[in-house]
Amino acid sequence: MKKNDPTAIHKPSVQVLERMFTLMDVLATREEAVTLKEISEKTGLHPSTAHRILNDLTIGRFVDRPESGSYRLGMRLLELGNLVKARLSVREAALPHMRLLHKQIQQPVNLSVRQGDEIVYVERAYSERSGMQVVRAIGGHAPLHLTSNGKLFLAADDPQHVRAYAMRTGLSGNTHNSLTQLSVLEHELAKTRQTGVAHDNEELELGVRCMAAGIYDDQGKLVAALSISAPADRLDEGWLPKLRTSAHQISLALGFRGSSESDTTSATPST
Repeated sequence: MKKNDPTAIHKPSVQVLERMFTLMDVLATREEAVTLKEISEKTGLHPSTAHRILNDLTIGRFVDRPESGSYRLGMRLLELGNLVKARLSVREAALPHMRLLHKQIQQPVNLSVRQGDEIVYVERAYSERSGMQVVRAIGGHAPLHLTSNGKLFLAADDPQHVRAYAMRTGLSGNTHNSLTQLSVLEHELAKTRQTGVAHDNEELELGVRCMAAGIYDDQGKLVAALSISAPADRLDEGWLPKLRTSAHQISLALGFRGSSESDTTSATPST
């Protein structure tokens, strides 16, 4: 007896549903309307079969027919998509992946968002039974330029916004490692843009290092950051691939359409 293959693609048990999904996938590949002839060729469905299903989808507003014999995706999909997006929670989407990452590396994993000129920690995954660890309090906050999470948001800003941030805050430091010169910070942000990850090398707190990767929504906008915090001598750069993968999986759950973690380096700047 064969075991179930978890990687297998499951098809709908009702044939007409399978055909409907195939038709909509074809329409999703094009911005403009697609002719019935082309749809039939791409799906392998007889024109009369495709026509019948498309007409039913048109009644439900899942498909539009701008002119006779051509079709495109309908506004009902946008309405339903907005409903799904409205109920998406970054914390809910992130927590399972945070727990898995923590299980893999045995160090605290933090989720944070930007609030003005600061980072606010909104969720964490850690074990009370673990040994020496760095645990960020939920609701805690810190200046953007002193944290790995915050640097991601600064790197997503345009240069004028970064300079304005520097003027407002004065780039005050917490330790001798803090980046308090604008030119040094800009150089660090350039590296962050290139790699898609950011570091805090004992800049917020002596003895603590962090690394962070961005979380993006369906518009490619940076909405949160995922970070690992550890004692300075324990932070392992080998954790980066796992961190990137976790952040990417959370982004996908929020509707991000990039095909790999590296796609986030060219995502839409935050505003």
